[in-house]
Amino acid sequence: MRKITILLVLTLIWVNGFSQDLDAFFNKADAFFKTNVIEGKVAYSKIHSNPEALNAVLKMAESISVSKSDAKNYQAFWINAYNLAVIKGIIDNYPTNSPLDNKGFFDKTTYSLGGKSITLNNIEHKLLRGHFKDARFHFVLVCGALGCPPLISKAYLPKTLDVQLETQTKKAINGAFLRVNTKKKRVEASQIMEWYKEDFTMNGQSEIDFINTYRTEKLDKKFKISYFPYNWKVNKQ
Repeated sequence: MRKITILLVLTLIWVNGFSQDLDAFFNKADAFFKTNVIEGKVAYSKIHSNPEALNAVLKMAESISVSKSDAKNYQAFWINAYNLAVIKGIIDNYPTNSPLDNKGFFDKTTYSLGGKSITLNNIEHKLLRGHFKDARFHFVLVCGALGCPPLISKAYLPKTLDVQLETQTKKAINGAFLRVNTKKKRVEASQIMEWYKEDFTMNGQSEIDFINTYRTEKLDKKFKISYFPYNWKVNKQ
């Protein structure tokens, strides 16, 4: 009986410690984004001059381990970790005109996050898209370029994650992510919809079906879709 009690106490201590570490990470990430992101643009020059806050929040993220079965905490952690790591990658190559100007930015450069040495592509494609079939990830993972949906000035949090995913997706679909020509029944979409077409056509839906799920002014199913070039210029203030 005593062994069971000790085990239970140790488990509670571990769970409480994990919760505190994760909450502390979310709080510090939230403070960082609020300070350094305005209307989707990042204050790279200011961060480069004083990188302590960025380095501190990334240091906290090194040892945090979240199970994918704990879906909301897992997704929120890795979305924030991705966005912070993108900023770190640009700062490490600052000044730079585009993330693509830096070889291996997405697929070679590794970051120590969540107990792993991992690239940005692996976070996006293996840890998030690989485990969860949710096209809304494309509206919250921000690659450091103007072609991305804008970075928000707060952290993604497990308790508000679904609302945040919905909000960012609706903003994009009703905003600059699409260029609609009603007379010609044509819509141009960000190349994101071309590159990840399989995410936007899951479960037998069409791209127009996906758009109409989030768009206030619905498109006729006869609309033809094409794609406009992605703007890879860095999303700096």
